[in-house]
Amino acid sequence: MNPKWDGIERRQNLRTEAETLVARFYPEQLDNHELPEKLLHELMVHKVELELQNEELRLNYISMQEMRDRYLDLYDFAPVGYITLNLNGLISEINLTGLALFDFDRTQMLNSKFTNRVANEEQDRWYLFFSKIMASATGEKQYLDLTLRRADESTFYTRLECLRWGTSDSQAVLRIALTEINTLETVVKVAV
Repeated sequence: MNPKWDGIERRQNLRTEAETLVARFYPEQLDNHELPEKLLHELMVHKVELELQNEELRLNYISMQEMRDRYLDLYDFAPVGYITLNLNGLISEINLTGLALFDFDRTQMLNSKFTNRVANEEQDRWYLFFSKIMASATGEKQYLDLTLRRADESTFYTRLECLRWGTSDSQAVLRIALTEINTLETVVKVAV
């Protein structure tokens, strides 16, 4: 029972279903002189209606949990690294692929500055890029090839596909899809 109706039609359908279920237990017709019986009937219908609504909510909640779990699986096990930076450049989200690229665990990366993972010679370039994209309100994807550092301080080359996301400046984030570029030949192919 998962139809998408407007509120009035949904309520009427639930009431009709509740009245049908109550009629099985209380089938006799009531006339206008039997007010207590009518009230009892209405209360029973309302109770069954609430139980039906509760069941529908429970099923929707289970469905939402399943969708959330599928999303988390897709996010965490994607073939590229996903990173979300807040307005201050702190990592607020990172998937398992991103963690593997940096060779860190999640607790070490969350709420740390992304600039700490940028190679020293690339710091200024990254700062200018980050400032520019966070100041823009266009929401267009921008790309940057950048040298990053792993936990052991070795470097690796990446392509960052960046998108500023958010409706207001205080809630804006930068979403990054991070792809490792293994060789100079790949860098040339990507640049073309």
